[in-house]
Amino acid sequence: MKKRLGVLIAFFASLILVMTGCGTPSCPEIGGMAPDFDSKTMDGSSISLSDFRGKRVIMNFWSTRCGPCVMEMPHLQDIHDKLSSQDLVVLTVNVSDSASTAKEFINSQGFTFPVVMDSQMAIFEQYCLPQAIPITIFIDADGIIKATKVGAFL
Repeated sequence: MKKRLGVLIAFFASLILVMTGCGTPSCPEIGGMAPDFDSKTMDGSSISLSDFRGKRVIMNFWSTRCGPCVMEMPHLQDIHDKLSSQDLVVLTVNVSDSASTAKEFINSQGFTFPVVMDSQMAIFEQYCLPQAIPITIFIDADGIIKATKVGAFL
């Protein structure tokens, strides 16, 4: 009976992982390649993660409707200001705002890092992220995910 219960628990745990999209081979993991994407910036320019190959990338998922996201933006700008000359890119991915809303916010605060628009959450889903923001992914110069952080840098 205990063996059967263990098998059932393992089955349902696997089913939940598959249904949520996580645990499948397509979900990136620490130590694996960061999935490339093609998207638009808030200004309408094309952008891909592969544009930054050879540089370390701090990729942050955020929204103007997320208080902790807004609070950590000055910290990300400081990192951008101090380390962009050392082959480090701060790349932010806005997951729910219109391009005009994101642009108004970024410009009003004087932020200068690139902002990728992901209003359909395609990039967010490609990375199999939990339904909470902010989330930051640290990617090395070879495109390997080195670490993730859920929550703001406060």
